[in-house]
Amino acid sequence: MRTERQTSLPSASLTHTNPPRTGRDGLLRLGFERSGNATVMRRCRYTLPLQVLSPLALDDGSSYLLLLNPTGGVLGGDRLRTEISLGENAHACLSTPSATRVYRTNGAPAKIGTEICMGRNATLEYLPDHVIPHPGSSLRQSLRIEMEEGSRGIFFDGFSSGRVALGEAWQFRDFDSRTEIFLRGEPIFANRTKIAGTQSFRRSGLQPRHTAANDRAAPLHQSLLIPERAATGEGADKEFSESRDLSSPDPSALNRMGGYAYCGSMLIVGEQFEDWRALVDALRAALDVAPEIFGGASLLAHCGCSVRYLAHSAIDFHAATQNLWAIARQHLLNLPPLALRKY
Repeated sequence: MRTERQTSLPSASLTHTNPPRTGRDGLLRLGFERSGNATVMRRCRYTLPLQVLSPLALDDGSSYLLLLNPTGGVLGGDRLRTEISLGENAHACLSTPSATRVYRTNGAPAKIGTEICMGRNATLEYLPDHVIPHPGSSLRQSLRIEMEEGSRGIFFDGFSSGRVALGEAWQFRDFDSRTEIFLRGEPIFANRTKIAGTQSFRRSGLQPRHTAANDRAAPLHQSLLIPERAATGEGADKEFSESRDLSSPDPSALNRMGGYAYCGSMLIVGEQFEDWRALVDALRAALDVAPEIFGGASLLAHCGCSVRYLAHSAIDFHAATQNLWAIARQHLLNLPPLALRKY
């Protein structure tokens, strides 16, 4: 079944395959523009398994929209592409109703790509729920954001080690995620997280490490960057990575996220915002009073800051995300916290 909704959008073909595979190649195109004191969605086209609900106009002039996958999850071989554009002075807040579940595959990985273009003085709050990789799953996802002069944004990305309550931590095949942000054509942030789970160890014939406390295999971490937690001292704005001997073929030299199950990254970017030090200090202070969260905040080299954090439970993880978002929203946008209702 193929569903499309279109308003004032020039015709364009799906970029995945020709013809697209019904129910497997999803395309979502959204366009927001400023109209008076409000932001409206002028263009919308979607093909299942991607979909959107009707936008809500918020009191602050922004447009709030939930991005959906009504099929309940992502399968191996799925190719999902989302393209979002914001016109000059537009303000949109985008999220998802729940976490993205990626299911087992014996073949091709699932692919999720998102491209966002922000016009002059546009504002975007992009906070999708985290990704949950199921046992045997394989995912390639990418987020590319192009920002024009005066634009600003709060961007979130997160994942879990699996369905932790069912004892499925790190049972996926592999997880590969990259984020790139460009400001006026110049790159200001790039990150890639690539993790091989226990399924990859089994396929390679290597013997993953076991612990007495937890008899599940440890994943291969290519990198895990956590900004420094200390707010003062030399090098307080530099990022560090947990020591890993990646040259060693022995997987016992590698480890998990220190026993944590959830990892989140929040990027705050704004060319015309200046008081980044105060924002970073506020983010660090919030982390310092949350003993269930391990993380830190750092300045980017140009026009922004990042905060990364780990949590043991989904409840603590969501609470930390909401709190950090509220702080970023207050400082960058001068707006009060926004409680998203998703049910």
